[in-house]
Amino acid sequence: MLVNMKELLSVAQKNQFAVPAFNVSSSMIFKGVMEACNEKKAPVIIAIHPDELSFLEDSFIAGVREEASKSNVPVAIHLDHGGDFAQVVRAIKCGFTSVMIDASLLPFEENVAITQKVIEMAHAVNVSVEAELGTIGSTGNGGESGSEQIIYTDPATVKEFVSRTGVDTLAIAIGTSHGIYPKNMKPKLRLDLLKEIRSCVDIPLVLHGGSANTDSEIAESVKLGISKINISSDIKEAFYQKCREVLQDTSLREPNAIYPPCIEAMKEVIEQKLELFNDVGQARHYL
Repeated sequence: MLVNMKELLSVAQKNQFAVPAFNVSSSMIFKGVMEACNEKKAPVIIAIHPDELSFLEDSFIAGVREEASKSNVPVAIHLDHGGDFAQVVRAIKCGFTSVMIDASLLPFEENVAITQKVIEMAHAVNVSVEAELGTIGSTGNGGESGSEQIIYTDPATVKEFVSRTGVDTLAIAIGTSHGIYPKNMKPKLRLDLLKEIRSCVDIPLVLHGGSANTDSEIAESVKLGISKINISSDIKEAFYQKCREVLQDTSLREPNAIYPPCIEAMKEVIEQKLELFNDVGQARHYL
């Protein structure tokens, strides 16, 4: 069931669960995500970063759309961290149902202006839009960029931004970073800030950098109003660690011998996230 993210997250917000946005950068990772979500009857967002799209190429999206359309769970195809108008246009043209325009490093008025421009175009073709206020941190080992220093979302700007842009969903900075946290770096979510932001607006809120945060904080963030959580590093770590183990057998060369155990290792992580986000079985709300 192919949907846009506004349709997906409005139901999640109403029923207090979060939909995972899994970054897929290969057909094998996509296969594992869809298998797990179909088995668990869990709504899902297939997230693809512009760098991942450049590697996969536009033709990959046709296959994603086909699988999503015949799936028994709702699926949105989302451009993650679109950095400029051209990247957003490319995503819409090749079949994404949702896009993010990330102008969070620009001054507030410029962020508003480019978000308005993207929304005017995207909404005309039933594509939903995510924007960001504040900046997500970086651990230095994620596949996506981030700020060296987290700039927390200022609640005083949230209501004005949403009102002026009409954005469908908003990514907020409350203490997460992209990538796997080093041992000496301990994530800490500002749940007090989340409560304040939630009280300002009624659109779905998004948590980026969801890998490696403590389960208790993530679960609490869902209860407090997070409707979408981005996961990339955790599933890729599981997949490629298993690949390294499997490839110790130097006689293996066929993909159908190498990748199945890697997919299963990744699915264990995916299923844990689905449980944590209260996403298991929630496809029933879309029937």
